Amino acid sequence: MDEPTNHLDNAMTEWLQLYLEKYRGAIAMVTHDRYFLDLVCNRIVEVDKGKLYSYETNYEGFLEKKAERIASALSTQDKHANILRKEIAWMRRGARARTTKQKAHIARYEALRDEKQVEPDRDIEIKAVSSRLGKKTIEINGVSKSYGDRVLIKDFTYNFLRDDRVGILGPNGCGKSTLVKMITGSVKPDAGFVEIGDTVVVGYYAQEAESMNDDQRVIDYIKDTAEYIRTDDGYVSASQMCEMFLFDKTMQYQPIGKLSGGEKRRLYLCKVLMEAPNVLILDEPTNDLDISTLQILEDYLDSFPGIVAAVSHDRYFLDRIGKRMLTFDGKGGIHLYNGNYTEFFLEYSEGIDGSINKSGDERSADKDGATDAVADKGTADWKVRPQVLKFTYKEQKEYETIEEDISRQEDRKVRLEQEMADNPTDFIKLAELSKEKEACEREIDRLMERYIYLEEKAEKIKAGS
Repeated sequence: MDEPTNHLDNAMTEWLQLYLEKYRGAIAMVTHDRYFLDLVCNRIVEVDKGKLYSYETNYEGFLEKKAERIASALSTQDKHANILRKEIAWMRRGARARTTKQKAHIARYEALRDEKQVEPDRDIEIKAVSSRLGKKTIEINGVSKSYGDRVLIKDFTYNFLRDDRVGILGPNGCGKSTLVKMITGSVKPDAGFVEIGDTVVVGYYAQEAESMNDDQRVIDYIKDTAEYIRTDDGYVSASQMCEMFLFDKTMQYQPIGKLSGGEKRRLYLCKVLMEAPNVLILDEPTNDLDISTLQILEDYLDSFPGIVAAVSHDRYFLDRIGKRMLTFDGKGGIHLYNGNYTEFFLEYSEGIDGSINKSGDERSADKDGATDAVADKGTADWKVRPQVLKFTYKEQKEYETIEEDISRQEDRKVRLEQEMADNPTDFIKLAELSKEKEACEREIDRLMERYIYLEEKAEKIKAGS
C-alpha cells in the first residue's frame, strides 16, 4: 500500500486502521501517517541517507530505537576519529609501504579515512516569523455556499481568536476547502460575508500544487517573496528559512527541476512562511510532506504567534497543533468542539453512521466558556467510530506467550550465571558471559514491562465487557 491514508477522510482512515489491525496476512506500506504506523505496524524499515534500517516495533518504538542507533553510531564514530588522528600522525611521519606490517597499517589508515561518517539528524533552531496582528482578525458572518442543489455550508458564523489553533474536519467533498477559500477570498459565499482585519496577513498553503519554473534556483524562488524578514531578534534571511526546512546550501543553488515532488511542496511551504503571515491557512499540509518536514512544521507552529487553521485528516498533526475543531456534518452544518482531535474522537464515539447530537455540541461549546456561534446544530452524518478497548491481533498473540518468554529468559540467565561460576579464571570468557547476562537482564526487564502493560489492559477489557 502506497500512502493509503493520503486522500482518505478521518472516518475512513479510522475504519481502515481497525480493519488492518484484525487482518491476518502480511502488510507492506509506505506511509507518513504516524498514528497509523503506531497502531497497525509491528516492523518499520527506514530509508535514511541511502541505507535501510529495520526496527521490529511500532512508530513509538522506532523513535526510541532510532535514537539509540544514532547515539551508538556517534559513539563509535568518536572512537574511530581518535584512531584516525593517530593513523594520520603516523602517515605524516613518512610511513613507507615496505614491510607487511607497514602495508597493513596504511591499509587500515585508508579504510578509516574512506569510511562514511554518520550524519545525525540536524538540530535546527526553529524560529517562527510573523507580522503584527491587531485586535480585529477574521470574522465569518452567516456564510452559506451551495453548488446546484448541494448545500456545502449553511449560515456559518465564527470569529477567530488571536491565537486560535483550529483543525477543520469532515468527510471528503463536504466543503472544507471551500470554507478556507472563502476565508482567503478566492471563493465568494452565496450569502453572508467574511471580514478581514486591517493588520491580517494571510499565508495560504493550498492543496493544489503551485506552478514552478524548473530552471529557477531554489533560493531565487524564495527570494522572489522576500530577501529577509524582520523579527524581534533581528532578521531571518531567505537562506535561513530554506535551511530551517532542510534545504542546505548546496540544494539552495540547484534548479527546482531537480527536486522531487515532496521537496517542491516543502519549498512551496517555505515560500508561504516567507510572506511573514500572521494567519496561516493550511489545506491538507501533510499530504506530500515527509515525517521529518512535518516535525519541523509542527515545531514551527508551536512558536508561531498568530492564527493557524488547518484542513487535515492527519490525526497526529491535528493533536499536535489543534486546540479547537470545526467539524462538518455533510448537510451544511459546521460544529465547534473545544479540544484536539483525540478528545473530539473520544467524546463523540457513537459510530460513523450515528449522529453528533445537539446537546453534545452545546456541551463542548460551553466547556471553555466559548460563545462563538455555531451553525446548524442538527443531526450530523459524519461520525467517528466507537473506541472499543481490545487487544490487537499482535497483542493477543504476545499476551498468550509472554509468560513463557519471560521464563525462558530467566532460565537463560541462571545458565549464564552458572557458566560464570564454572569459569572464574577465564577472563575473556567471563567478559563475554557478563555481556550476554546484561543483555538477558535488559530483555527480562523489557518483557516484564510489556507483561504489566498487557495484564492491565486485559483487566480493563474484562471490566468493560
